[in-house]
Amino acid sequence: MTAPAVAVEREARFKEIVRVLDERQVSAVPVVGDEGRVVGVVSEADLLPKEELRDRELTRFERIRLRSDVAKAEGMTAEEVMSTPAVTVRPDDTLAHAARLMAVHHVKRLPVVDDGGRLRGVVSRGDLLKVFQRPDEDIEEEVRRTVVAYLFPMHAHAIHVSVRDGIVTLRGPVHDTSLIWVAEHLVSGLEGVVGVESRLSGEESWPPTDRPE
Repeated sequence: MTAPAVAVEREARFKEIVRVLDERQVSAVPVVGDEGRVVGVVSEADLLPKEELRDRELTRFERIRLRSDVAKAEGMTAEEVMSTPAVTVRPDDTLAHAARLMAVHHVKRLPVVDDGGRLRGVVSRGDLLKVFQRPDEDIEEEVRRTVVAYLFPMHAHAIHVSVRDGIVTLRGPVHDTSLIWVAEHLVSGLEGVVGVESRLSGEESWPPTDRPE
């Protein structure tokens, strides 16, 4: 996450919010209340109705159908235009969970809050993608230490692990073939892993016989 995070208070005026978004080059900011607790989020989408509906005369039906946008267009403070409740994550949430929330709620940034709802930082799509810059050597070391040594302690020396551009390849004999899919699942969940190619097989069938494609 990015910390400390820029935020605005409930009473922040419309132009102040626009200025903060522009100066910080962000698409949204958390709105905080008492003791820094996140009460909502103001995004560019929350601000646009003021311009979109500026010279538009709406019928009664349109005002009902667009009542949320109309309210935002008439709002002048962060509290009046923000989206609430805010979609947030905790500092110990996984990257996959954060990515899933962004996809489901169609947002680009998530406030990171502690157990009391107080703002601790912000995680963006860009922050999530940084994990894929992790060096292949670091991924390889973690695969050996947390997966291979854990699942196959008696055969760890015989299992070859290689990583290239985030793609992990596992080769070698294992004593329990039912653990192969477990290994694949655990490796795919490690930070920075792009994909997994498993060439593990039972001891009785090792080395594997080459087969024509």
